[in-house]
Formats: sequence, C-alpha cells, structure tokens
Amino acid sequence: MLGFIGLLLLIWLVITVLGVVIKGLFWLAVIGILAFVVTAALGRNRRRLRGGTPRSLR
Repeated sequence: MLGFIGLLLLIWLVITVLGVVIKGLFWLAVIGILAFVVTAALGRNRRRLRGGTPRSLR
C-alpha cells in the first residue's frame, strides 16, 4: 500500500511541475500541490495506524 502511495506522490509531483512549467496551466500546479499534500497526509496516517516506527527511532 505504501508503494502505491509513493507512486501517487510521484504522479502529483509531475503534474505540479508541468503546471508550473507550462504557463497557462497554473491551476494544474495548484491541484497537484493539493493532491500531493492530501496523499502525503493519508500515507503518514496509514503508516501511523499500522504501528510503523518513526524514522528517527530506527
């Protein structure tokens, strides 16, 4: 599941970069940023619910 979330994060990052590079697609950058933040938050919550240890404690 975390691999899928990582894939989604990569897709959102690409969409955001395309929105910034192509001048007329600023709205695409905004959507990409929002989707990235939501996906990252979901991944963090899912990892926390599974009982994963924080990286600082490894």
